[in-house]
Amino acid sequence: MKKVKIPLFFLLFSFSIQSQTGNQPLLLKDIVEKKYASEALSEMQQTADGEHYTTLSADGKAILKYAYKTGRLTDTLFHVDKVRETRLERIDGYAVDSRGYRILVWNEKEPVYRRSWQAKVYDYDVRRNFLKPLSDTDGKVMVPTFSPDGRMVAFVRDRNIWLKKLDYDTESPVTKDGAPGRILNGIADWVYEEEFMQTNLMSWSADSRFLAFLKSDETEVPAFTFQVFDGSLYPGACSYKYPKAGQNNSKMACFVFNIETKDTKQMNIPLDEDGYIPCIRFTENPDQLAVMTLNRHQNHFNMYFANPKSTVSKLVFHDESEYYIDSHRMLSIAFSPTHFACVSERDGFAHIYLYSMTGVLEKQVTSGDWDVTRLYGFDPGTKTVYYQSAEESPLRRSVYKVDAKGNKTKLSTRTGTNQAAFSPGFRYFVNSFSNTETPLFVSVHDEKGKELAVLTDNSALRARLAAVRFSQKTFFTFSNETGEVLNGWMIKPSSFNENKPYPAVLIQYSGPDSQEVLDKYNLDWYYYLAEKGYVVVSVDGRGTGARGEAFRKCTYLRLGLLESDDQIAAAKYLSQQPFVDKNRIAIWGWSYGGFITLMSMSRGNGIFHAGIAIAPLVDWRFYDSVYTERFMRTPQENFANYDLCSPLKMAGRLQGNLLLVHGTADDNVHYQNALYYSEALVEAGKNFEMQIYSNKNHSLPDTKTRNHLYTRILHFLDKQLPASGN
Repeated sequence: MKKVKIPLFFLLFSFSIQSQTGNQPLLLKDIVEKKYASEALSEMQQTADGEHYTTLSADGKAILKYAYKTGRLTDTLFHVDKVRETRLERIDGYAVDSRGYRILVWNEKEPVYRRSWQAKVYDYDVRRNFLKPLSDTDGKVMVPTFSPDGRMVAFVRDRNIWLKKLDYDTESPVTKDGAPGRILNGIADWVYEEEFMQTNLMSWSADSRFLAFLKSDETEVPAFTFQVFDGSLYPGACSYKYPKAGQNNSKMACFVFNIETKDTKQMNIPLDEDGYIPCIRFTENPDQLAVMTLNRHQNHFNMYFANPKSTVSKLVFHDESEYYIDSHRMLSIAFSPTHFACVSERDGFAHIYLYSMTGVLEKQVTSGDWDVTRLYGFDPGTKTVYYQSAEESPLRRSVYKVDAKGNKTKLSTRTGTNQAAFSPGFRYFVNSFSNTETPLFVSVHDEKGKELAVLTDNSALRARLAAVRFSQKTFFTFSNETGEVLNGWMIKPSSFNENKPYPAVLIQYSGPDSQEVLDKYNLDWYYYLAEKGYVVVSVDGRGTGARGEAFRKCTYLRLGLLESDDQIAAAKYLSQQPFVDKNRIAIWGWSYGGFITLMSMSRGNGIFHAGIAIAPLVDWRFYDSVYTERFMRTPQENFANYDLCSPLKMAGRLQGNLLLVHGTADDNVHYQNALYYSEALVEAGKNFEMQIYSNKNHSLPDTKTRNHLYTRILHFLDKQLPASGN
């Protein structure tokens, strides 16, 4: 990787605005209550004709159908007040079958983990205007999934898969061995859901004759238990299977159920005993089930095509890395009848490659010293690939297409962060855009990029923002001590006086392939912090995204060292600025950012006067197997670096005033981390402050908790880094 040295001064991008000039003060309460959050559209679902999309109405009562071409409402597919037989107050979600004859709707939705949920599901017969429960058995179900012909629904109840035949109004079990703490059918365990972002582990064949599913055996996975303080005299407990680094994972197997014969066959997939199957997907050929696998080190990715009749599998694609494979990119593989497109980092950057369905590489579609950040799909008719990339800048995202001749067209027209959702056939796309100055702007475009309709421009929000006084972000770059150029943003108080030194707070996350420094709208609590007299800064150090594989993966096997080096370098850089008081610099972070906060305060030789670590990991041995081993391998293989990268092991080196925050019901980064770390600080004779939130999870999500948290942080900072006039 080339390293460019530049002078140590701010390089401000010309599109930055210094401040909003309204007279109303920016209030923390308004931020926490999302008064300044962009109004987003409900989830948009495509219709089979490629000309329309559907959304759930804001009141949850109706499913509305719109035309892509005009953005106008054309039909109401469902309304809770107009259906026969069963009446509901509202619905939480829905799914429409391919023919438009049946709609599944659900309510009383409750989370299982972060992404998964269970709900009461109902079957709506459009032609009869008739609504009734999907299942004959009362209770909630998970992952209801239509067959491609719309005549069946597969769903999971009590860890078993059930099949509902809508034509005959019958349901029958596909599996019977599901059991708590042992067998899961068709749904993900905690770590698959969290780290592979999968909740539905079923897939229908295109002809609706086969239902493929994954079976997870978590019998040997250790359980983690935390207390639940529900007001009872004796606390309850929550226990679930959670594989920590180096511990046993679930054992995975792939099966296919034949709808006609009711036979279930296990697919013959080469897989290490401790390997992963992150995803299964039938291609458009019903005899080709794509089964994607990773070894435990996650540096070898294989995709097999398994035949559901013979169970024989064939390797059609292999990718490997000296570091690790980004499984999220692999899960975006786009299939057509003749080709598949995928993203690989084999040339040092994330780029798209096109293969025949026999596994023969036909060409590299994109190239250059920039990353493809999302693959949207491949049109087999025109042999055109659609994608999002950071080609203009790591801080921005644009939408492109490349045709069969290699001609590239930029489809998005606005400068900032663009994200597209394409219609079937790629005739239209909905573009979601924002930048630091512009809240979410959603518009419909044709295949050439021409804007057809505006779905939301957040004009009401823009009017509210115009009435409030606050400073905008400005972007800058600087070089760390090894000459690596790093990107950052800064927010100054709207009353900024260049002749006055201010306290500064570094806001960072720093995790692998993450980005905080983006040209994207997000009026978060730290804008309020700036208005209270702080210079607020964020820097994306080494290991963060959209700058190529070498930059992204240089932290491999030693998480936290280079990242904290770069936050320390950022603090040193700020200390050289005439408007920053070098004795009043703090650092803040949540989750991985909390980990880096502790690492930076322990390795920074006192550069940070204070720090706030929220839900921090304090030793990689405490975190889950999939995430940790992707970047660190197992503790048994990398023992010395686990110690070297452990805030727990260097608690005695912590310098500065610390506020440690954690929720007791954190199922992700366990409260165990805060307890062990606080005890280590006590043993080391280090004073610190601690804020605990009972029964709160990793996100500390509700409004009252967030308001208390940010108020608590501000009081802490005002005490440790008193800003003039506070």
